[in-house]
Amino acid sequence: MRRWPDSALLRGVLGLVVGGLAGATFAALHSPLPWMIGPLVTLAALRVGGAPLGALPGSRQVGQWIVGTALGLYFTPVVARSLAGVWPLLVAAALFAIAVGYASGLLLARLAGIDRTTAIFASVPGGAAEMSTLAERFGGRVDQVAAAQSLRILIVVVVVPYAFAWSNVHGADPYVPGITETRPAGLALLLGATLVGGFAARALRVPNAFVLGALAVAIPLTASHVDLSAVPGGLSAAAQVLLGSALAARFAPEFLRGAHRFVGAVVATIVLAIAASAAFGVGLATLTGQSPPTLVLGTAPGGIAEMCLTAKALSLGVPLVTACHVTRVVALLLLTAPLFERVRAYRRSAR
Repeated sequence: MRRWPDSALLRGVLGLVVGGLAGATFAALHSPLPWMIGPLVTLAALRVGGAPLGALPGSRQVGQWIVGTALGLYFTPVVARSLAGVWPLLVAAALFAIAVGYASGLLLARLAGIDRTTAIFASVPGGAAEMSTLAERFGGRVDQVAAAQSLRILIVVVVVPYAFAWSNVHGADPYVPGITETRPAGLALLLGATLVGGFAARALRVPNAFVLGALAVAIPLTASHVDLSAVPGGLSAAAQVLLGSALAARFAPEFLRGAHRFVGAVVATIVLAIAASAAFGVGLATLTGQSPPTLVLGTAPGGIAEMCLTAKALSLGVPLVTACHVTRVVALLLLTAPLFERVRAYRRSAR
Protein backbone atom coordinates (compact mmCIF):
# COMPACT_ATOMS: atom_id res chain seq x y z
CA MET A 1 0.00 0.00 0.00
CA ARG A 2 1.42 3.34 -1.04
CA ARG A 3 2.09 5.79 1.79
CA TRP A 4 1.70 9.52 1.37
CA PRO A 5 4.95 11.43 1.99
CA ASP A 6 4.87 12.79 5.54
CA SER A 7 6.43 16.15 4.77
CA ALA A 8 4.93 19.39 6.08
CA LEU A 9 6.55 21.29 3.21
CA LEU A 10 5.17 18.92 0.57
CA ARG A 11 1.70 19.03 2.12
CA GLY A 12 1.92 22.82 2.14
CA VAL A 13 2.91 22.98 -1.53
CA LEU A 14 0.12 20.57 -2.49
CA GLY A 15 -2.33 22.63 -0.45
CA LEU A 16 -1.21 25.81 -2.18
CA VAL A 17 -1.62 24.25 -5.63
CA VAL A 18 -5.06 22.86 -4.83
CA GLY A 19 -6.04 26.16 -3.19
CA GLY A 20 -4.96 28.15 -6.23
CA LEU A 21 -6.93 25.88 -8.55
CA ALA A 22 -9.96 26.14 -6.26
CA GLY A 23 -9.67 29.93 -6.25
CA ALA A 24 -9.50 30.02 -10.04
CA THR A 25 -12.54 27.73 -10.27
CA PHE A 26 -14.57 29.86 -7.87
CA ALA A 27 -13.51 32.98 -9.77
CA ALA A 28 -14.70 31.41 -13.03
CA LEU A 29 -18.02 30.70 -11.32
CA HIS A 30 -18.22 34.38 -10.27
CA SER A 31 -18.25 33.50 -6.57
CA PRO A 32 -17.85 36.38 -4.11
CA LEU A 33 -14.34 36.53 -2.63
CA PRO A 34 -13.31 33.53 -4.78
CA TRP A 35 -9.59 33.49 -4.06
CA MET A 36 -10.19 33.02 -0.34
CA ILE A 37 -13.51 31.15 -0.17
CA GLY A 38 -12.41 28.66 -2.86
CA PRO A 39 -9.27 27.46 -1.05
CA LEU A 40 -10.92 27.66 2.36
CA VAL A 41 -13.95 25.52 1.55
CA THR A 42 -12.14 23.08 -0.74
CA LEU A 43 -9.12 22.43 1.44
CA ALA A 44 -11.17 22.23 4.65
CA ALA A 45 -13.43 19.59 3.09
CA LEU A 46 -10.49 17.64 1.69
CA ARG A 47 -8.59 17.76 5.00
CA VAL A 48 -11.58 16.55 7.00
CA GLY A 49 -11.83 13.75 4.45
CA GLY A 50 -8.22 12.77 5.17
CA ALA A 51 -6.37 14.30 2.20
CA PRO A 52 -2.66 15.02 2.94
CA LEU A 53 -2.91 18.74 2.31
CA GLY A 54 -1.71 21.61 4.46
CA ALA A 55 -0.53 25.20 4.42
CA LEU A 56 2.97 26.52 3.97
CA PRO A 57 4.58 27.79 7.17
CA GLY A 58 3.90 31.51 7.60
CA SER A 59 1.25 31.62 4.88
CA ARG A 60 -1.35 33.27 7.12
CA GLN A 61 1.13 35.93 8.22
CA VAL A 62 2.19 36.67 4.64
CA GLY A 63 -1.44 36.91 3.55
CA GLN A 64 -2.28 39.24 6.45
CA TRP A 65 0.73 41.43 5.68
CA ILE A 66 -0.28 41.94 2.04
CA VAL A 67 -3.96 42.46 2.89
CA GLY A 68 -3.13 44.96 5.64
CA THR A 69 -0.93 46.89 3.22
CA ALA A 70 -3.68 47.05 0.59
CA LEU A 71 -6.34 48.11 3.10
CA GLY A 72 -4.16 50.88 4.48
CA LEU A 73 -4.16 52.59 1.07
CA TYR A 74 -7.84 53.51 1.53
CA PHE A 75 -7.13 55.88 4.43
CA THR A 76 -6.68 59.08 2.45
CA PRO A 77 -6.55 62.41 4.32
CA VAL A 78 -10.27 63.01 3.67
CA VAL A 79 -11.19 59.54 4.91
CA ALA A 80 -8.99 59.85 8.00
CA ARG A 81 -10.68 63.12 8.96
CA SER A 82 -14.15 61.67 8.45
CA LEU A 83 -13.42 58.61 10.59
CA ALA A 84 -12.21 60.77 13.46
CA GLY A 85 -15.79 61.94 13.91
CA VAL A 86 -17.35 58.49 14.24
CA TRP A 87 -15.42 57.15 17.22
CA PRO A 88 -18.60 56.64 19.32
CA LEU A 89 -19.90 54.34 16.59
CA LEU A 90 -16.65 52.35 16.64
CA VAL A 91 -16.76 51.97 20.41
CA ALA A 92 -20.41 50.89 20.33
CA ALA A 93 -19.66 48.24 17.71
CA ALA A 94 -16.70 46.92 19.74
CA LEU A 95 -18.69 46.70 22.97
CA PHE A 96 -21.51 44.93 21.16
CA ALA A 97 -19.03 42.36 19.82
CA ILE A 98 -17.98 41.54 23.37
CA ALA A 99 -21.60 41.36 24.55
CA VAL A 100 -22.74 39.07 21.75
CA GLY A 101 -19.68 36.90 22.31
CA TYR A 102 -20.55 36.42 25.98
CA ALA A 103 -24.22 35.77 25.21
CA SER A 104 -23.25 33.23 22.54
CA GLY A 105 -20.90 31.57 25.01
CA LEU A 106 -23.59 31.11 27.62
CA LEU A 107 -25.90 29.63 25.00
CA LEU A 108 -23.13 27.38 23.68
CA ALA A 109 -22.44 26.05 27.18
CA ARG A 110 -26.09 25.05 27.54
CA LEU A 111 -26.48 23.57 24.04
CA ALA A 112 -23.18 21.69 23.95
CA GLY A 113 -23.05 20.69 27.61
CA ILE A 114 -19.58 22.18 28.16
CA ASP A 115 -18.19 24.45 30.86
CA ARG A 116 -18.83 28.19 30.60
CA THR A 117 -15.17 29.15 30.54
CA THR A 118 -14.54 27.09 27.41
CA ALA A 119 -17.81 28.21 25.84
CA ILE A 120 -17.18 31.93 26.34
CA PHE A 121 -13.66 31.92 24.93
CA ALA A 122 -14.92 29.74 22.07
CA SER A 123 -17.54 32.37 21.24
CA VAL A 124 -15.92 35.79 21.76
CA PRO A 125 -14.97 36.93 18.22
CA GLY A 126 -11.23 37.20 18.73
CA GLY A 127 -8.35 35.36 17.12
CA ALA A 128 -8.15 31.60 17.60
CA ALA A 129 -4.64 31.80 19.06
CA GLU A 130 -5.46 34.64 21.46
CA MET A 131 -8.72 33.10 22.72
CA SER A 132 -7.08 29.68 23.10
CA THR A 133 -4.33 31.24 25.21
CA LEU A 134 -6.87 32.94 27.46
CA ALA A 135 -8.89 29.73 27.74
CA GLU A 136 -5.80 27.85 28.91
CA ARG A 137 -5.05 30.60 31.44
CA PHE A 138 -8.52 30.34 32.99
CA GLY A 139 -8.83 26.55 32.84
CA GLY A 140 -10.86 26.08 29.64
CA ARG A 141 -10.39 23.42 26.99
CA VAL A 142 -7.97 24.76 24.39
CA ASP A 143 -8.87 22.19 21.73
CA GLN A 144 -12.57 23.07 21.79
CA VAL A 145 -11.85 26.82 21.78
CA ALA A 146 -9.51 26.52 18.78
CA ALA A 147 -12.01 24.34 16.90
CA ALA A 148 -14.93 26.70 17.56
CA GLN A 149 -12.94 29.80 16.60
CA SER A 150 -11.80 28.17 13.35
CA LEU A 151 -15.35 27.10 12.54
CA ARG A 152 -16.59 30.64 13.27
CA ILE A 153 -14.23 32.14 10.72
CA LEU A 154 -15.12 29.53 8.10
CA ILE A 155 -18.88 30.04 8.50
CA VAL A 156 -18.72 33.84 8.57
CA VAL A 157 -16.35 33.99 5.60
CA VAL A 158 -18.71 31.84 3.54
CA VAL A 159 -22.12 33.08 4.73
CA VAL A 160 -21.59 36.86 4.79
CA PRO A 161 -20.11 37.39 1.29
CA TYR A 162 -22.69 35.06 -0.29
CA ALA A 163 -25.52 36.81 1.56
CA PHE A 164 -24.36 40.15 0.18
CA ALA A 165 -23.93 38.71 -3.31
CA TRP A 166 -27.39 37.12 -3.33
CA SER A 167 -28.85 40.41 -2.06
CA ASN A 168 -27.04 42.24 -4.87
CA VAL A 169 -25.62 44.71 -2.35
CA HIS A 170 -22.45 46.48 -3.44
CA GLY A 171 -20.98 49.86 -4.21
CA ALA A 172 -22.76 51.81 -1.48
CA ASP A 173 -19.64 53.70 -0.41
CA PRO A 174 -17.38 54.96 -3.22
CA TYR A 175 -14.05 54.91 -1.36
CA VAL A 176 -10.98 54.38 -3.52
CA PRO A 177 -7.33 53.88 -2.60
CA GLY A 178 -5.09 56.90 -2.45
CA ILE A 179 -3.17 55.54 -5.43
CA THR A 180 -4.24 53.15 -8.19
CA GLU A 181 -0.97 52.91 -10.14
CA THR A 182 1.47 50.08 -9.44
CA ARG A 183 5.04 51.39 -9.21
CA PRO A 184 7.57 48.54 -8.77
CA ALA A 185 10.12 50.52 -6.75
CA GLY A 186 7.42 52.15 -4.65
CA LEU A 187 5.69 48.80 -4.09
CA ALA A 188 8.93 47.24 -2.87
CA LEU A 189 9.46 50.14 -0.47
CA LEU A 190 5.86 50.03 0.75
CA LEU A 191 5.90 46.27 1.32
CA GLY A 192 9.26 46.50 3.08
CA ALA A 193 7.96 49.20 5.43
CA THR A 194 4.74 47.34 6.25
CA LEU A 195 6.68 44.10 6.79
CA VAL A 196 8.77 45.87 9.41
CA GLY A 197 5.51 47.03 10.98
CA GLY A 198 4.27 43.45 11.07
CA PHE A 199 7.38 42.13 12.78
CA ALA A 200 7.29 45.01 15.26
CA ALA A 201 3.67 44.22 16.12
CA ARG A 202 4.54 40.56 16.57
CA ALA A 203 7.41 41.47 18.89
CA LEU A 204 4.89 43.44 20.95
CA ARG A 205 2.58 40.38 21.02
CA VAL A 206 -0.20 42.22 19.20
CA PRO A 207 -2.95 39.85 17.94
CA ASN A 208 -3.27 39.65 14.15
CA ALA A 209 0.16 41.23 14.20
CA PHE A 210 0.90 41.30 10.50
CA VAL A 211 -2.39 42.84 9.41
CA LEU A 212 -2.42 45.41 12.23
CA GLY A 213 1.30 46.11 11.89
CA ALA A 214 0.92 46.67 8.15
CA LEU A 215 -2.07 48.95 8.76
CA ALA A 216 -0.11 50.90 11.38
CA VAL A 217 2.45 51.77 8.70
CA ALA A 218 0.28 52.07 5.57
CA ILE A 219 -2.44 54.25 7.13
CA PRO A 220 -0.14 57.12 8.27
CA LEU A 221 1.68 57.04 4.93
CA THR A 222 -1.56 57.29 2.94
CA ALA A 223 -3.07 59.90 5.28
CA SER A 224 0.10 61.98 4.79
CA HIS A 225 -0.13 61.86 0.97
CA VAL A 226 2.86 59.49 0.74
CA ASP A 227 1.54 57.42 -2.17
CA LEU A 228 4.25 54.91 -3.02
CA SER A 229 2.29 52.36 -5.05
CA ALA A 230 -0.96 50.45 -5.33
CA VAL A 231 -1.05 46.75 -4.50
CA PRO A 232 -1.66 44.85 -7.76
CA GLY A 233 -4.72 42.63 -8.01
CA GLY A 234 -2.67 39.49 -8.62
CA LEU A 235 -0.75 39.99 -5.40
CA SER A 236 -3.98 40.56 -3.49
CA ALA A 237 -5.44 37.33 -4.95
CA ALA A 238 -2.33 35.41 -3.93
CA ALA A 239 -2.67 36.77 -0.40
CA GLN A 240 -6.25 35.55 -0.27
CA VAL A 241 -5.21 32.06 -1.38
CA LEU A 242 -2.63 32.01 1.40
CA LEU A 243 -5.21 33.13 3.96
CA GLY A 244 -7.80 30.62 2.82
CA SER A 245 -5.29 27.78 2.81
CA ALA A 246 -4.01 28.68 6.29
CA LEU A 247 -7.53 28.79 7.72
CA ALA A 248 -8.41 25.46 6.11
CA ALA A 249 -5.28 23.85 7.58
CA ARG A 250 -6.87 24.11 11.04
CA PHE A 251 -9.35 21.39 10.11
CA ALA A 252 -8.33 17.75 10.51
CA PRO A 253 -9.98 14.33 9.98
CA GLU A 254 -10.83 14.09 13.68
CA PHE A 255 -12.62 17.46 13.64
CA LEU A 256 -16.10 15.89 13.53
CA ARG A 257 -15.23 12.61 15.21
CA GLY A 258 -17.27 12.21 18.38
CA ALA A 259 -18.10 15.92 18.55
CA HIS A 260 -21.36 16.21 16.64
CA ARG A 261 -23.25 17.85 19.51
CA PHE A 262 -20.46 20.36 20.08
CA VAL A 263 -20.08 21.22 16.39
CA GLY A 264 -23.85 21.53 15.94
CA ALA A 265 -24.08 23.85 18.93
CA VAL A 266 -21.19 25.97 17.65
CA VAL A 267 -22.82 26.30 14.22
CA ALA A 268 -26.16 27.31 15.80
CA THR A 269 -24.61 29.99 18.02
CA ILE A 270 -22.51 31.37 15.16
CA VAL A 271 -25.56 31.72 12.91
CA LEU A 272 -27.42 33.49 15.73
CA ALA A 273 -24.42 35.78 16.32
CA ILE A 274 -24.32 36.68 12.61
CA ALA A 275 -28.04 37.52 12.67
CA ALA A 276 -27.76 39.55 15.89
CA SER A 277 -24.73 41.44 14.56
CA ALA A 278 -26.50 42.21 11.28
CA ALA A 279 -29.53 43.55 13.15
CA PHE A 280 -27.28 45.67 15.37
CA GLY A 281 -25.40 46.98 12.32
CA VAL A 282 -28.62 48.04 10.61
CA GLY A 283 -29.86 49.71 13.81
CA LEU A 284 -26.57 51.51 14.31
CA ALA A 285 -26.62 52.70 10.69
CA THR A 286 -30.16 54.03 11.15
CA LEU A 287 -29.09 56.02 14.21
CA THR A 288 -25.89 57.41 12.68
CA GLY A 289 -26.85 57.88 9.04
CA GLN A 290 -24.14 55.49 7.82
CA SER A 291 -24.62 52.85 5.12
CA PRO A 292 -26.39 49.77 6.60
CA PRO A 293 -24.46 47.23 4.46
CA THR A 294 -21.18 48.80 5.56
CA LEU A 295 -22.02 48.56 9.25
CA VAL A 296 -23.36 45.02 8.83
CA LEU A 297 -19.86 44.11 7.63
CA GLY A 298 -18.29 46.26 10.34
CA THR A 299 -20.14 44.39 13.09
CA ALA A 300 -19.97 40.88 11.57
CA PRO A 301 -18.20 38.38 13.88
CA GLY A 302 -15.53 37.49 11.35
CA GLY A 303 -11.79 38.06 11.15
CA ILE A 304 -10.46 41.51 10.37
CA ALA A 305 -8.71 40.50 7.14
CA GLU A 306 -11.63 38.44 5.85
CA MET A 307 -14.36 41.02 6.51
CA CYS A 308 -12.29 43.90 5.18
CA LEU A 309 -11.53 41.93 2.02
CA THR A 310 -15.27 41.43 1.60
CA ALA A 311 -15.78 45.18 1.95
CA LYS A 312 -13.06 45.79 -0.62
CA ALA A 313 -14.55 43.32 -3.09
CA LEU A 314 -18.02 44.87 -2.79
CA SER A 315 -16.91 48.54 -2.50
CA LEU A 316 -18.59 48.78 0.89
CA GLY A 317 -16.82 51.41 2.98
CA VAL A 318 -13.44 49.72 3.37
CA PRO A 319 -12.05 52.37 5.79
CA LEU A 320 -15.09 52.26 8.10
CA VAL A 321 -15.23 48.44 8.09
CA THR A 322 -11.49 48.32 8.78
CA ALA A 323 -11.80 50.86 11.58
CA CYS A 324 -14.66 48.88 13.16
CA HIS A 325 -12.71 45.64 13.18
CA VAL A 326 -9.46 47.21 14.37
CA THR A 327 -11.35 48.84 17.25
CA ARG A 328 -12.96 45.50 18.07
CA VAL A 329 -9.60 43.73 18.16
CA VAL A 330 -8.16 46.39 20.49
CA ALA A 331 -11.22 46.24 22.76
CA LEU A 332 -11.09 42.45 22.92
CA LEU A 333 -7.38 42.53 23.67
CA LEU A 334 -7.82 45.01 26.52
CA LEU A 335 -11.16 43.95 28.01
CA THR A 336 -11.77 40.22 27.53
CA ALA A 337 -9.53 38.89 30.30
CA PRO A 338 -10.31 41.51 33.01
CA LEU A 339 -14.03 41.38 32.23
CA PHE A 340 -14.05 37.60 32.47
CA GLU A 341 -12.22 37.75 35.80
CA ARG A 342 -14.74 40.23 37.20
CA VAL A 343 -17.74 38.23 36.02
CA ARG A 344 -16.33 35.01 37.45
CA ALA A 345 -15.53 36.67 40.77
CA TYR A 346 -19.04 38.11 40.95
CA ARG A 347 -20.63 34.73 40.25
CA ARG A 348 -18.53 33.09 42.95
CA SER A 349 -19.40 35.75 45.54
CA ALA A 350 -23.10 35.47 44.68
CA ARG A 351 -23.23 31.73 45.44
